[in-house]
Amino acid sequence: MNHDRVHAREPSHHVDRWTVGVVESMGERDGHCVVTVRPVAPEGEAGDEPAEDADRGEPVELTLTLAVRDLFVSRLPIDDGESPVGERVWYRKRGG
Repeated sequence: MNHDRVHAREPSHHVDRWTVGVVESMGERDGHCVVTVRPVAPEGEAGDEPAEDADRGEPVELTLTLAVRDLFVSRLPIDDGESPVGERVWYRKRGG
C-alpha cells in the first residue's frame, strides 16, 4: 500500500512540494487512517483575502499508517482527545 505524507507544522525542506490544507475529516479504513484535507491558498497567495477565506480546491483523501496518524495528531496545536478537524496541515500525495 502506498501511503501519503502529512505534516502538522510547515515543512522546512522542499517547501514547494507540499500543499497547504485544512483537515475536514479523519477515520479508519482497512487498518489505515484516512484523512480528508481541503487545499487552501498559502498565506500571501490569495490576494487580500486571508487563506481561510480563499477559494478552496476539491478535497483530497490521504492514506496514512496509524502510527503516522498518531505522530501527526500529537504535533497539532490541539488538546488531548480534541478533533483535528479544522486544523491547518501540509501534505503530499504519494509520488508528489
